[in-house]
Amino acid sequence: MQPRIPRTAAVLTALALTAAGCGGGGGGDDASDGLLVWIMEGTNPDATDYFEAVGDRYEEQTGTPVEVEFVPWADAHDRFTKGMAGGTLPDVAELGTTFTPEFAQLGALADLSEQAGDTSAYNEALVEAGTFDGGLYGMPWYAGVRSIIYRTDVFEEHGLEVPEDWDGLRETAVAISEEEDDMVAFPVPGDAPYSVMPFIWGAGGGIADESGGTWEGGLTSPESREGLSFYTDLALEDGVSSTGAATWKETDVQDNFVDGNVAMAVSGSWTPRAIEEADPELAENLGAFPIPGPDGGYSPSFLGGSHLGVFEGADTEAAWAYIDLLTGDEFAQRWTEESTYFPGKQEQIEALAESDDPLVRPFAVQILEASRVAPVSPKWGEVEGAQIIPGMTQSVLNGDATVEEATETANTEIEDTLNQD
Repeated sequence: MQPRIPRTAAVLTALALTAAGCGGGGGGDDASDGLLVWIMEGTNPDATDYFEAVGDRYEEQTGTPVEVEFVPWADAHDRFTKGMAGGTLPDVAELGTTFTPEFAQLGALADLSEQAGDTSAYNEALVEAGTFDGGLYGMPWYAGVRSIIYRTDVFEEHGLEVPEDWDGLRETAVAISEEEDDMVAFPVPGDAPYSVMPFIWGAGGGIADESGGTWEGGLTSPESREGLSFYTDLALEDGVSSTGAATWKETDVQDNFVDGNVAMAVSGSWTPRAIEEADPELAENLGAFPIPGPDGGYSPSFLGGSHLGVFEGADTEAAWAYIDLLTGDEFAQRWTEESTYFPGKQEQIEALAESDDPLVRPFAVQILEASRVAPVSPKWGEVEGAQIIPGMTQSVLNGDATVEEATETANTEIEDTLNQD
């Protein structure tokens, strides 16, 4: 990408003069003489040193100091909405990809289309997630995706190969289940929406699509039902999961993997680092592969991550100069190394897809070859908050509804939520 604001000494000098008006989203109670930035807490445990380095570079270039405030993810949405009401927003903030369209619709974010210019260098799905009503309100920063992690020692002991399609995935899980009495071969977590989505998408189904201003649910299509059936039948028919997993979240899957109770599972690209920190010996027997498609290839996996947004009232050029540093090659590479998340630029992801690291390459391939974002709607957060997809999955796993009944209910709930005024 070539931003329309060039990185020249003249522009940076101009920013030094204009940035003095930054802080607190352009004049709130938290306003200061520097650039105020909110970053979500926990993604990178060593973030303090990283942002000090970025801030030092920014101040060298512009003469303007940067104040970074770390906000826990759990509190983030409330902090933003209260900031909108009270005029105490930052200039620049990290935004979850599902936050961006919501805040854009509320008029809280600045349109960065002019500053960003040509975004073709960035991952297309991340750009899509940051686009609302034709404007770019979230600049792609970093990404995470789910693939499948597995115990290489278990595979080797039983002569198993990495599965290449859904039949192979089922057969591999069944084989492990038959041989490993004390392990869950392939957990089917009921409270993990982004674990079931790849199978719905992989079968050719969908969650919801917008046309002419109206959202239409896709869960009742034959393809979506086929994907949900395959996923839930792994537990109900093939017995490769456990009864308890019907209530598991992704964190429960990870915890049980670390405890040695799981052989293979859908898991995030950030998980191998967490496993390594929890049990270095276990990490030596850890592998990964992209989620296979029904007949080969790959099933699309949810691409999450974060955008960088500028709030209305901030000096957009001064804020953009900071975003330009974060997304530039130097600091993007450092962020990837420290956090294990993937950068937003396609070329940077492609380089990681050629990595010799067996716990990096599969996830990068997943992003490049088969990744997808959730429906880009300001109301998607409400769908997540209402636990519609987990409710659908759990109702099938618990025997409370058939696949047809569960998808009919979830489809109606999603349509009602996305189409509400």
